Amino acid sequence: MAEIIASNLVKKSFRTDKLPHIWCPGCGHGILMRAVAQAIDNKGYDKDKVCIVSGIGCSSRAAGYMDFNTLHTTHGRALAFATGIKLARPELHVIVITGDGDAAAIGGNHFIHAARRNIGLTTIVFNNSIYGMTGGQYSPLTPTNDLATTAPYGNIDRSFDLIKLADAAGATFLARITSYHVPQAVKLIEKGLDNDGFSMIEGISECPTYYGRKNKKGGPVQILGWMRDNAVDVKKAAQMTADELAGKLVIGEFKHESAPEYTAEYQKIIDKVQKGGRA
Repeated sequence: MAEIIASNLVKKSFRTDKLPHIWCPGCGHGILMRAVAQAIDNKGYDKDKVCIVSGIGCSSRAAGYMDFNTLHTTHGRALAFATGIKLARPELHVIVITGDGDAAAIGGNHFIHAARRNIGLTTIVFNNSIYGMTGGQYSPLTPTNDLATTAPYGNIDRSFDLIKLADAAGATFLARITSYHVPQAVKLIEKGLDNDGFSMIEGISECPTYYGRKNKKGGPVQILGWMRDNAVDVKKAAQMTADELAGKLVIGEFKHESAPEYTAEYQKIIDKVQKGGRA
């Protein structure tokens, strides 16, 4: 039965002529992409009312595989394009699939302002801690002291906490998921889709080819095992000391609050002007 359900999801949600995907064996991006598709399917959305936008990078290939309205944009600009789509067609469910470099490096300014505006986008950041597509360079989310092709002696930068960054900027729904905790990931993506405002879900994904091999993390099974053994739910983490949390990965729902949504506020101005009032 599970195989039949999975097969139906693939037929409904993916461009089967583009499969199999070209991600490396053991990459977690395929797991996260399927979680996004499952969440959309669970919501029962009309496919014509869903638009998936991506930038450049391993994660951003997802837009080419998913059978919805899709836009594969330039590096770091997925959120800028998505903002334009949401403003032009606010009734659409606009979902952004981006990576740690695409969202937090070249796209960092767009990320901050999409959150600040609280525009109704659901953004899933596939975070594999590395630039996987272009040669294994370190990204703003590569942990300090970890190795990369551009940090052969260790990365001395402090990495962003993407949850704290988005929170400070004004996002109204924040969560962190992993490619191991799939049922929880699907549920949290659904909650992000339900949120009337900017939602950011950070998806921790394994990259065995560059990040795992370079940092001697083992293969995909070992990395998934690390996620399983070291993930701590945010509610439990709140009761733990800093020493107890050292080396742990905090996951779950971090924030869900209400604030005016950008396109709704913009529509108020349009309505006022059309009625002859001053903008």
